[in-house]
Amino acid sequence: MKIAANKIPSVPRPAFRREDIKFKSGQDYCQAWYYRPEDALTETLPCIVMAHGFGGTRDCGLEPYAVKFAAAGFAVLLFDYRHFGASSGEPRQLFSIRRQLEDWANGIAFVRNQKLVDANRVALWGTSFSGGHVLVAAVRDGNIAAVSSQCPMMDARDGAKANLKNSGLTGFFLQGVLGMADAVGSLFGRPPIYVPLVGRPGVLAAMNSPDSVSGYGAITPPGWRNQVCIRYALTIASYRPIAYARAANFPALIQVCTNDRLAPAASAIRTARKIGKKAELQSYDCEHFDIYLGEHFERASTEQLEFFDRVLRSRAV
Repeated sequence: MKIAANKIPSVPRPAFRREDIKFKSGQDYCQAWYYRPEDALTETLPCIVMAHGFGGTRDCGLEPYAVKFAAAGFAVLLFDYRHFGASSGEPRQLFSIRRQLEDWANGIAFVRNQKLVDANRVALWGTSFSGGHVLVAAVRDGNIAAVSSQCPMMDARDGAKANLKNSGLTGFFLQGVLGMADAVGSLFGRPPIYVPLVGRPGVLAAMNSPDSVSGYGAITPPGWRNQVCIRYALTIASYRPIAYARAANFPALIQVCTNDRLAPAASAIRTARKIGKKAELQSYDCEHFDIYLGEHFERASTEQLEFFDRVLRSRAV
């Protein structure tokens, strides 16, 4: 592991276009924005595949990152998971780790089939919960060129401890009980049991750190649905992307928020250490949602762009 040096990239700023597309995933489809430079006619391009964290959609503060990458000459695929946003899938607001990893695999396959994309220069960008997904997806794929992981959830056991602190013992226990009821009910065709994705501390919600309501609210568009099927509570704590760290054979930029009360920085730092020399670690003196806006966004996205420019363009043939 090495601490990445700050660099301001010097890259051309070509015009680009954004297309609204969809790709097949299981029996449903994922809706996505596909960005590509206007002047990309014959050369093959590196491509960055992006998706949001827990309950987020492509229009929740991610387009500024995609635009920055596209303006620098990268192809970009920014998609919604099945069951969320503009993508299909019933029931709505169903969080499934297995399905989301399938969506990543299908998104990667989609871009590799695009004639302007260099299949050997596909990178993954994730944030929060998807910051862990990109590590898992890249290791499983075996031919991902690079990974950028922002304020990542690398060990959901640490996240569960944070949730216990924010929810209290009764609220934490209630999530498990309702999660079981939701899962069992789904077997008999009953409607989902929904809880808020974000709420204030002490309120029954998937995310209820002190900054969750204001932080998520700052990046969500009008009409964003603040709900999730509570059966997520049965599987989330067992998810440990950190277990894939030693198998990572690609450059990885890991960016941690030192005051993060949702995705504790300690597990991300441990992950970077396990990855070893191929990992670059950056830290930001902020809370979980601060990195999407203002000065922290500017620094984080600039360092991501410098990382992608360096590791992807160096692989050009």
